Amino acid sequence: MTAINSGRRIALAAVLALGSAGAVPASLVRATGDPATVVLDWNVNATTAIVGVAKQPPQSAILSFAMVQGAVYDAVDAIAGGYQPYLPVPATNGSESKSAAAAAAAHDVLVSLFPTQAATLDAQLAASLAGIPAGAAKSGGVAIGQSAAATMIAARVNDGRFGLSVAVPGAAPGQWRPTPPAFAIDPASWVANVKPFLLPRGDQFRSDGPNALTSAAYAADLNEIKAIGSATSTTRTADETDAAIWWQDNGAALWNRILRNLAVGQGLDITGAARMFGMADLAGADGAISCWNDKYYWNFWRPITAIREADTDGNPATVADATWSPLIATPPFPDQPSGHSCVSGAIVNTLRAFFGTDKIAFSAFSNNSQTPRSFARLSLALKEVLDARVWAGIHFRTADMQGAVIGKKVAHYLVKNYFAPVGERQGGEGPTED
Repeated sequence: MTAINSGRRIALAAVLALGSAGAVPASLVRATGDPATVVLDWNVNATTAIVGVAKQPPQSAILSFAMVQGAVYDAVDAIAGGYQPYLPVPATNGSESKSAAAAAAAHDVLVSLFPTQAATLDAQLAASLAGIPAGAAKSGGVAIGQSAAATMIAARVNDGRFGLSVAVPGAAPGQWRPTPPAFAIDPASWVANVKPFLLPRGDQFRSDGPNALTSAAYAADLNEIKAIGSATSTTRTADETDAAIWWQDNGAALWNRILRNLAVGQGLDITGAARMFGMADLAGADGAISCWNDKYYWNFWRPITAIREADTDGNPATVADATWSPLIATPPFPDQPSGHSCVSGAIVNTLRAFFGTDKIAFSAFSNNSQTPRSFARLSLALKEVLDARVWAGIHFRTADMQGAVIGKKVAHYLVKNYFAPVGERQGGEGPTED
């Protein structure tokens, strides 16, 4: 093992490390009540509305998922009880239909986000409610769902979504500038200034920043991605190529697809599923906000620019290649830190806290690669995300590692401050390491 690889393994261990206090044993989140069907159905509906029709990019899509799933959680939890609400919820007697509440909450948030899709969403709501017997339980559940949605919608008024662009291309060595082939500008740079869902501030978890251009660490990062991330790499394996393409699917949609698989595979009921989706998507949203805030703070150039202009970086250990191109076209925003790593780090570490263990196996299908991939542990998925961005040629490894650190910190903050069992003191650190 080389010193560099040893150091990276130690760094990855630090990224994944979490304490055991406050973890929820997996046995406690298994089904004990109503099936999770409606929560899963409306997550599919949300994916179609947010990504399929509205075509929101991952960094803004995850904010929409957070609004939907946060409202669904509050609606279901208001009836089921047992956990602290995310936002204030109406009083209930516990007899209301949780399925009706979940459907109404998701529907109303989605209609507020995408009014032009109202007819489709109305039809989906009618289909969901048709299977619930008429009566006080159904009407009460709908009212609670509507209330939870209204509270979420009100909480996000003037939160900075769809605000002004903060993207400012540079020209000096190390500064981000638009990249070929499209030379596009980030369509959602405003995410950097959105009010977080959980954190007090978007800049609360500032990363250490990129390596100095003249450092040995920077040269190691550049030379690694130059070799393995090239479109014509001879060192990247077929499986690594598949992983790079697999994770390039819309990250928000991909992780919600994984969440649906986990809900089914782990036998979650409607209460457990609503809580898992709410925790994961809210953490993912603040992972994205923190990341975009950090990206435009550092405004660091992408590997394609760094490699093609390596003769300007002042580092004798780097050599320019004016024709170098990555396996995957470079996204239109700065390198440091990796957005996918921030969001994935937040979601993975939140899931480890939710299940109380890292030993959760799952499989999922990528619409980008049109292939399935399987993971024996949650942490192995995060490890592959970090590697895949290098294999794709679009992120320096330092950007991936520091993104995962931001995500981990967001997850820790969530566990300490939100979603605790009623009456339990906050302050748990996360899952066990088994």
